[in-house]
Amino acid sequence: MKIVIPGGTGHLGTALTRSFRSDGHHVVVLSRNVESPGLLWDGRTLGDWAQAIDGADAVINLAGRSVNCRYDAQHREEILRSRVNSTRVIGEAIARAARPPRVWLQASTATIYSHRYDAPNDERHGLLGGTEPDAPEEWRFSIDVAKAWEQTLDEAETPNTRKVKMRTAMVMSAARGGAFHALLRHVRLGLGRIGDGRQFMSWIHERDFIRAVEWLIARDLVTGPVNLAAPEPLPNAEFLRILAEEWGTNVAVPAGEWMIEVGAWLMRTEPELVLKSRRVVPTRLLEQGFAFEFPTWAEAARGLCAQLRGAGGERVW
Repeated sequence: MKIVIPGGTGHLGTALTRSFRSDGHHVVVLSRNVESPGLLWDGRTLGDWAQAIDGADAVINLAGRSVNCRYDAQHREEILRSRVNSTRVIGEAIARAARPPRVWLQASTATIYSHRYDAPNDERHGLLGGTEPDAPEEWRFSIDVAKAWEQTLDEAETPNTRKVKMRTAMVMSAARGGAFHALLRHVRLGLGRIGDGRQFMSWIHERDFIRAVEWLIARDLVTGPVNLAAPEPLPNAEFLRILAEEWGTNVAVPAGEWMIEVGAWLMRTEPELVLKSRRVVPTRLLEQGFAFEFPTWAEAARGLCAQLRGAGGERVW
């Protein structure tokens, strides 16, 4: 296949590109960085890059500014516009293509669901966020971004291209700089639950993320939102206890909410990333027969810790 990946130079795009190319597929990466390999685009306007869309089998749009930052006015604007503009212009390129791709997989986020403890969110019965009485008002921004992102996909006039919204949870990978490294650093410092530890952590192993993307490309009848998350989200306290156990760390001092607020400020990121309860399950994947290689966190954490140690990963700082 010919696969085009806008925004494909990050962790997820790099992992997908490596996997697809190892299977013999032709991958075209679109990047805004002039020093990155692939085709150059600005993520806003049509250009020569659109020729790569014409005749492609699949487009996987991962473009968007990282949310690992403080949500000041400038960063909020960049986060929102980078997602909406890139999605809009990809839709325009597909609409103009003489041979449009069969499928358009569009990045979205599990953050679109409500902050809740009582029941899991799935694609049919999940509650979209924004109205929870116990959620801080500043969390609404991430939900508004997710909704605008998906609305832009819905508005794209691409009748000959199947569209899928990938509502992806935290992707756990041994690659340096990702969510797993940040969490492992936390437990290696001897820290345990974050806040009250009740908030659910939804996640997916990188290998299952790649397999799910491949699976979605091949399933011609699957459209709309699909949760890319492992079947067993866990409360934060249990999630971190398992990670510490698999790494061999015994001390687990609770990290109170005030500590997270200070730490997030020092690291120039937002506490929402670890305090919001993301209880998300992959109902559609499971109903359609997708089998996870890493359905439980204990299996995933054990494998990732072993992978790091095998690569000399004692130095994960």
